[in-house]
Amino acid sequence: MIIASSIVLIVTSLLMIVLVLMHKGKGGGLSDMFGGGVSSSLGGSSVVERNLDRLTVGVGVVWFASIIVLGLLFKGQGVE
Repeated sequence: MIIASSIVLIVTSLLMIVLVLMHKGKGGGLSDMFGGGVSSSLGGSSVVERNLDRLTVGVGVVWFASIIVLGLLFKGQGVE
């Protein structure tokens, strides 16, 4: 069970990195420093952004749940 939870955590962590980097920059942050402010609005529509937001939140919930499950499993084994 610990190995399966660890694999889920690793996969969701990588997915979170990719999904967050796919988001369009809102301006004024690090995305502008690296050329994100230069891009035009051809990158995506509001429907695509909304679906990307939903997917990111869903993966984030699974990521958080896997951390909680791993913590409970380790606590049950007496690992500190």
